[in-house]
Amino acid sequence: MYNEKVMDHFSNPRNVGEIKDANGIGEVGNSKCGDIMRIYLQVEDDIIKDVKFKTFGCGAAIATSSMVTEMVKGKRLDEALEISNQAVAEALGGLPPAKMHCSNLAADALHEAIKDYIAKKGK
Repeated sequence: MYNEKVMDHFSNPRNVGEIKDANGIGEVGNSKCGDIMRIYLQVEDDIIKDVKFKTFGCGAAIATSSMVTEMVKGKRLDEALEISNQAVAEALGGLPPAKMHCSNLAADALHEAIKDYIAKKGK
């Protein structure tokens, strides 16, 4: 059902945890499947210096959370905002159609964390 890359990010997720002094936090959930994702950002000079996640959900939800953190670390906020749900799924080598909603959550949680950072900075 899942390819090797998805299984690797599920079995060995990157950037798990929380950032105590995060200056951007985004949380999203899907009431149909019960997945909940929270992404923490540490941003300096509009660059994502650190990113961590906590996810309660299926293997695909954990894998997409892990992948999105890998995709944005070191990027400028404007670059990170361009990451779409499709880009997350493609970076993982694809997801089964029934699990595509999980990649939507990862990109959405990232975008919410960036919006939170921007709101806190008054930009």
